[in-house]
Amino acid sequence: MCEALPVAEVDAVILVGGMGTRLRPLTLSAPKPMLPTAGVPFLTHLIARIRSAGITHVVLGTSYRAEVFEKYFGDGSDLGVQLEYVVESEALGTGGGIRNVAGVLRGDTVLVFNGDNLIGVDLNAFVATHEKYAADVTLCLHRVPDPRAYGCVPTDAEGRVTAFLEKDPNPVTDQINAGLYAFRRSVIDSIPTGRAVSVERETFPGLLAAGATVVSHLNDGYWRDFGTPADFVEGSADLVRGIAPSPAVVAPGERLVLPGASVDPTAFISGGSTIGQNASVGAGATVDGAVVFDAARIEDGAVVRRSVVGAGAVIGAGTVVEDAVIGDGATLGAGVELRSGARVWPGVRLADGAIRFSSDI
Repeated sequence: MCEALPVAEVDAVILVGGMGTRLRPLTLSAPKPMLPTAGVPFLTHLIARIRSAGITHVVLGTSYRAEVFEKYFGDGSDLGVQLEYVVESEALGTGGGIRNVAGVLRGDTVLVFNGDNLIGVDLNAFVATHEKYAADVTLCLHRVPDPRAYGCVPTDAEGRVTAFLEKDPNPVTDQINAGLYAFRRSVIDSIPTGRAVSVERETFPGLLAAGATVVSHLNDGYWRDFGTPADFVEGSADLVRGIAPSPAVVAPGERLVLPGASVDPTAFISGGSTIGQNASVGAGATVDGAVVFDAARIEDGAVVRRSVVGAGAVIGAGTVVEDAVIGDGATLGAGVELRSGARVWPGVRLADGAIRFSSDI
């Protein structure tokens, strides 16, 4: 049995180049990993977890709005890490994105994270599994009730990966790819350059066919893909309440009200909601399991449930917003009712009572 490497010899790579189309209109103004989540950019939670495992060299593989990351995080010293940035000039896929950062890697063991997943796995135990089997690649797997929407990964009795099956209507296992990998550096160096490469469809199947050692580590803790509005809202609430692990959340609770926010004493804030800086919530308003960005205004008697309210947006008096996304600077007049996946683009203005999902007035 091999001993786990000292974490000083482990690099962490976070792939954050996606455009976040499933989260539009929120991602029109910011990359998905930079969206406020439980009071800080989502990426902060991931970097904080990496740092808590003792790993200090973190590489961000960027593309869309690449400049935003370095402007906010700088050299990473505020989070106790050394951050480096590598930009993709063209879309390279997951495998190509990993290969693109090879020039700045330092160690022989590389942890690769998808920048929109939050995983509660013990990272040190994950590295230990990788070293125990002297693996070429170790995949973090997670069990889900319905694996049809995910890449499924069957394994043998010892946890060795036997196949990598992309989204199958008849999955052979409930184990899915959780979006965290440990690579031997030589494997990264073998990924082709100059073109898009998918690790799921090309690299992993190719390694299995070549007889490489590809093993798994099962995560029995928290896992969520933050790619859809519903998952984003629920994930932020899980972080606020301490259900999802993050050293960046200091005091978990039923609500998080950031500095400068104003909440009327008769308002009801619950369900892990976040109220952003300089936002306001009026008398008798309800905010339940929602994310309210900075400088947004929830007026008297409004109801916001399981929704995102963008920066500077206004929710009028008595308006009901459920399971919806309201873009930055949008204004909903009084008595509007939006439900069931509605999305309002930035700067849009809806007059009083302009849209209703029910007949009552």
